[in-house]
Amino acid sequence: MHDIIHRRDFIKLAAAMTGTSLLARPALAASMQRGFTHGVASGDPDANSVVLWTRYVGDGAAPVRWQIAQDMNFISMVQEGTVIARPEADYTTKAIAENLPAGQWFYYRFKAPDGSFSDIGRTRTLPEGRLSSLKLAVFSCANLPFGYFNAYGHAAAQNDFDLAVHLGDYFYEYPVGTYPSKKQSVPGRHIEPQNELIQLADYRLRYNSYRLDPDLQALHRNYPMINVWDDHEIANDSWQGGAQNHDPATEGAWSDRKRVAKQAYFEWLPMRNRAYGRYNFGDLASVITLDTRLTGRTRQYPYAEVLKDVNVNDQQAVLQALRNFRDGIWSDETRTMLGQPQESWLDQTLATSRSSGQPWQIIAQQVIVGRTYGPKSFLQALPANTPDWLKARVQGGVLAANAGLPVSVDSWCAYPAARTRLLNSLRHNADNALVLAGDSHNAWAYDLYAEDEQKSGINPAAVEFAGHSVSSPGLEGYLPIEEKTRAQALIDASPEMRWANTTNRGYMAISLTRDMAQCEWRFTGPANARQYDLIGQHSMGVRAKNGKGTHKLETV
Repeated sequence: MHDIIHRRDFIKLAAAMTGTSLLARPALAASMQRGFTHGVASGDPDANSVVLWTRYVGDGAAPVRWQIAQDMNFISMVQEGTVIARPEADYTTKAIAENLPAGQWFYYRFKAPDGSFSDIGRTRTLPEGRLSSLKLAVFSCANLPFGYFNAYGHAAAQNDFDLAVHLGDYFYEYPVGTYPSKKQSVPGRHIEPQNELIQLADYRLRYNSYRLDPDLQALHRNYPMINVWDDHEIANDSWQGGAQNHDPATEGAWSDRKRVAKQAYFEWLPMRNRAYGRYNFGDLASVITLDTRLTGRTRQYPYAEVLKDVNVNDQQAVLQALRNFRDGIWSDETRTMLGQPQESWLDQTLATSRSSGQPWQIIAQQVIVGRTYGPKSFLQALPANTPDWLKARVQGGVLAANAGLPVSVDSWCAYPAARTRLLNSLRHNADNALVLAGDSHNAWAYDLYAEDEQKSGINPAAVEFAGHSVSSPGLEGYLPIEEKTRAQALIDASPEMRWANTTNRGYMAISLTRDMAQCEWRFTGPANARQYDLIGQHSMGVRAKNGKGTHKLETV
C-alpha cells in the first residue's frame, strides 16, 4: 500500500508547500482535483467489444456508471454498466463494452455517483467481412517538456481516421532537467514527479501529468487507440533483464521496476493487459502488435563496451575489434528481440491472416527494422567548430559501417539473426507485409531484405514506414549538417533506405486499399509552440503484389 497516492497525501503535501510553489507545479496541483480528472479514452477494440477508460476521484472507492450509445445525446442507448473507481488503481477505471455490433462508431460517457458526467468520447468496433479501405494515425515519442503535442491535436481534428496507433514512448521516465535540460525545456510544460521514475507512485504521477495535456485528451476522446510500449515507459534501452537507465545498486531490482511500470501502464491506458496481439480489419488487413522490449529481448551491446579495452585513437585496432565483435557476439543466433514463444506466435498469426484472405499484414512495433549506416561524408560535412565529442561519435559511426555494423545497437539490425528470422517469416508467412516503427524521432522509409537478399535482385520481404516523433528531438538536434545533405548522405550509405526526413516532428497517416498501402508523413513544425498547421508532408506507397507486384516502395 505504500505506493498508493491517496488524495489525503496530496493535501498534506500541499499544506507543506507555499502557494507560489504549488502554482509553479501545476501538474502536482491538478493531481489534487476531484471528480473526472483526465477526460475519457477508449482502445484495444475487436469486432464486438472495446475498452472504455476514465479516472474518477471521490471519497474512496466509488461506483461509476458507463454508457455507450449510437448518438451524442444518448437517446439510442446500446449498453451500460457500472465499474468501481478504486484508490488501489489510482482511481483509474476500465470497462469492457461487449456484445456490440461490428464496424460501427459509438459515443460513450461515464456518470459519477453525484450525477455529474464525464466528457463524451467517440469509439468504434472493428469491421467484419468485406472492407475496401482503412486509415490509421500513427504516433511515437512524446516528450512533454520538449514541447507541445501538435501532432495529437492535428490528428484529433481530422475526423477521418479509423483508429490511432501509438508505437511507444508515450512518456519519458527521466527526472526534471534531464532530457530535456532545464535550458531546453519549453516554459509551461511541467511534469511530475521531479525525480526519475522508480516506484509505482512515480509512474502513476507521470501518467497523471501527461494525460492533463489537452491535445492528448482530444486524441483519446476522438479515436480508439492501440498501444504498445517502447523503452521509456519503463527505462531507456530496456530489455528483458535490465536497461541502460537502471542501476540495481541504487534503484533496486529490475523485476520490481518493470512490474510497477507495467502496472501503471495498464492502469492508465485503455487496453487489455497484454503485451502483443492481433487486430482484424475485416478481410483487408491484420494489425499485429509486438513487444520488442520486455518479453524476450536479450541485452544490447553498446560499441563503447566493445571498445573499452581498445585504444580509440588507433583506428585499425578499433576496426579490428568491431569486426571481431561482428563475427562473434553480434552474430550469435540465440540473441533475440521477441523470444522464441513470441516468434512462433508471430509465424502462426501471419500465416492465419494470409490464409484468411487478408492481403495486408501490418506489424506495429517499436524499433526500426531497416539497416542504417554511418555515412563517411558526414566527416567532411561537419562544421569546423563541431565539438570533439560529436566528431568522435560521427567517426565511430563511420568505423562501424566499415566493419559492416549499423549506427544503432538498439534496433532490429543490431540483432541480425533475429532480424533474419523476422524477415523470413514476413516473406514466407505473409502476403503483403508492412512494418511500422517509432523510437528514432525521425522519419524513414525502407525496403526490407534479409541478409544479402538485396544483391540477388529479388523483391523485398516487406516495406517499412518509420515515424518521426510527436515532440522529442531527432538528428537535427545535435548533428549540425543541413537537412538535405544529412538525409541524402544517410540514404546513400544505407542501401535499404529509400527516403528520410531528419528534421521535423509530426505523425504518420497510413491509408490502405486492397491494391495500395500509402504513408503520408505529416510535419507539424517546431514543438516549442502550440500550432496545428502542417508545414509539409511526404507520401510513399507500396502496391499489393496480387501475384505479380514487386512490393517495393514508390513515391506517390
